[in-house]
Amino acid sequence: MSPTGPEWWEIVLGVAGGILLLWLWLVLVGLLWRAARKQSDPTRLRDALRLIPDVVRLLRRLAADRTVSAGVRVWLVVLLGYLLSPIDLVPDFIPVLGYADDAIIVALVLRFVTRRAGAEAIERHWPGTPQGLAALRTLAGI
Repeated sequence: MSPTGPEWWEIVLGVAGGILLLWLWLVLVGLLWRAARKQSDPTRLRDALRLIPDVVRLLRRLAADRTVSAGVRVWLVVLLGYLLSPIDLVPDFIPVLGYADDAIIVALVLRFVTRRAGAEAIERHWPGTPQGLAALRTLAGI
């Protein structure tokens, strides 16, 4: 910033960054709304959002599995880093949406992993309950 005020490019970057964040937030809200509409029972979506600890263990196990391709394992490590990072797209203290961004990102990566590694790899490494695996399958569209 110059002594006389912000430069024009600083203002443009600030506005563009704000618009990008708003767009990402709207996409996340839209994806959450779409996932909620697909559920006949809204409690299933809430249960799916509680899966994060089991999903983190699943991702760690898949990332350590040498039978899974290296490209998939790299994506899993990046996802684990995002989930374990205190910085989120939507802060976790915001009800429902705070954890929904994590759930949406996990669902997208799990769809990718399932296509590359196969559903049997996810079943083989799942650390949680059968109900949790069913919720994860619903969330990831498996």
